[in-house]
Amino acid sequence: MCGIVGVLGDHEAAPLLVEALKRLEYRGYDSAGIATVNNGTLERRRAVGKLASLSDLLVHQPLTGKAGIGHTRWATHGAPNVENAHPHRAGPVAVVHNGIIENFRELREELAAAGLHFQTDTDTETIAMLVQHYLDQGLSHRDAAGKAIARLEGAFALALLFDGQDDLMIVARKGSPLALGHGEGEVFVGSDAIALAPMTNRITYLEEGDWAYLTRGSIEIRNQAGELVNRPVKTVKIDMSQVEKGGHRHFMAKEIAEQPTVLGDALAHYLRGDGIELPAPGLDFADFDRVVMVACGTANYACVVAKYWFEQIAGLTVEVDIASEFRYREPPIPPRTLALFVSQSGETADTLAALRYCEGKASRIASVINVTESSIARESDLVLPIRAGAEIGVASTKAFTCQLTVLFLLALKAAADRSRLEEGELEEHLEAMRRLPGLMNFALAQSTEVAAVAKAVSEARDVLFLGRGSMFPLALEGALKLKEISYIHAEGYASGELKHGPIALVDKTVPVIVMAPTDGLFDKTVSNMQEVMARGGKVLLITDPEGARAAGEGCWKTLIMPEVPGALAPILYALPAQLLAYHAAVAKGTDVDQPRNLAKSVTVE
Repeated sequence: MCGIVGVLGDHEAAPLLVEALKRLEYRGYDSAGIATVNNGTLERRRAVGKLASLSDLLVHQPLTGKAGIGHTRWATHGAPNVENAHPHRAGPVAVVHNGIIENFRELREELAAAGLHFQTDTDTETIAMLVQHYLDQGLSHRDAAGKAIARLEGAFALALLFDGQDDLMIVARKGSPLALGHGEGEVFVGSDAIALAPMTNRITYLEEGDWAYLTRGSIEIRNQAGELVNRPVKTVKIDMSQVEKGGHRHFMAKEIAEQPTVLGDALAHYLRGDGIELPAPGLDFADFDRVVMVACGTANYACVVAKYWFEQIAGLTVEVDIASEFRYREPPIPPRTLALFVSQSGETADTLAALRYCEGKASRIASVINVTESSIARESDLVLPIRAGAEIGVASTKAFTCQLTVLFLLALKAAADRSRLEEGELEEHLEAMRRLPGLMNFALAQSTEVAAVAKAVSEARDVLFLGRGSMFPLALEGALKLKEISYIHAEGYASGELKHGPIALVDKTVPVIVMAPTDGLFDKTVSNMQEVMARGGKVLLITDPEGARAAGEGCWKTLIMPEVPGALAPILYALPAQLLAYHAAVAKGTDVDQPRNLAKSVTVE
């Protein structure tokens, strides 16, 4: 969630830190700050709001020095104000921190009893004060930091900078990601590799429990047991065009438009000739009686769609769970179970914890992931990249459709492994998949028409989304997209549930968005639409040409999508749902890419 950067360099650190923080804006934040050491003197600058506020402050109160740390904060403990913004300082120690220190109250009580006084409401300040406490006892910087880190409980990635030390930084991670960047006589620290580009593309990812003692000339990494360890240096290729808007008004608009291209890339990665080729040829779904899919947010809805595919096409029982519920419910994991985890960032704290719960219980652990060097990927038996490229907008778009694509291919492989496909059926499905990018281009061409409808939707206080079958989770996803970036209250329901409560909300002020391609459930969906219209409701129907003809008169608005095989409709219909949310948010003037209170990578519970 929060973003961390650090520099021990040959150039002024402040500009590098601010630029690196800009590349972490996608993670979500409400304040920002940096600290540097110059000629042995530690100083910091902090500001509430966007990085522009920090940049303005630095114009009037510049910071010099070639060693520094920086942070974008998403508030957990304490309000988003200057006092609670990072870096936090206690005497000669400054710290930036991503995560939650769960035992900070007992540590605060202990430190208060020792005569130390707190200035903020945050758990992070406790880290700096604990290190200061051990320094006051005569411990070295290394020993004081090591002793303090060993006492922290919870999830954290942190970087420590010290007054009087121009060539020293100490960093650690437990539960939150942290990467080291290697330069020529320089060392960099970042929450992810994007933060460190273009300073370096040579990256070392710290493992769980690692802490590191950094100088410009050396990197010493120790594991949780205190043992000296080597972690590999990897060359990470980052296409900087993916972290720029490329002429679009917002990253979300760019990422919606990229979907035909990235989906085509995902297909090219997995389709070889007339079959599906996975990176682990030993995976055979005949070895499993059950699949458990675990994810959060949009990724969870991708799993719910995939449940329909696995059960209907492959005849394989699937359980889908929200990661935060799964890990605390502690469900039994029977033998012959495949545990499948889906995450864009690969660092989602609850999903990672659920994965660790399944270790030693599930027959195999697989992840459908966008960031292949992430913690979830590294701890999986099998990694299935979605090939979406960097997704900067907080609201997931291209990652969602790429997740669906990979999950559909997995369902097809499961069906083939379990002999559930008739002759030629696999080829038909794959050919339909290859046509999807072209159909997506058609859907994107409706953007102007969607914008006109979205203008009217943006004036509503409440919106309902309806869908049947695999379009039900699309209704959930459509509602999520609308509320997270436009702040309009929206709910998604299975169409058959309309009479079980939600119809009480229907009146002329509540748009009801019905996602209904022509399929075996279409007639039942039309009946639900008629019930809405009979009560004065405004129906926006998203369907294909045949569906529009069959629905007849009475709809408030109709958006036409191209015909698509029913199984693939959720992938295609995701686009009008995204466009509707995007244009409604633009009409309302909200912050599309960084909606309030949200973060891209949820690395705390």
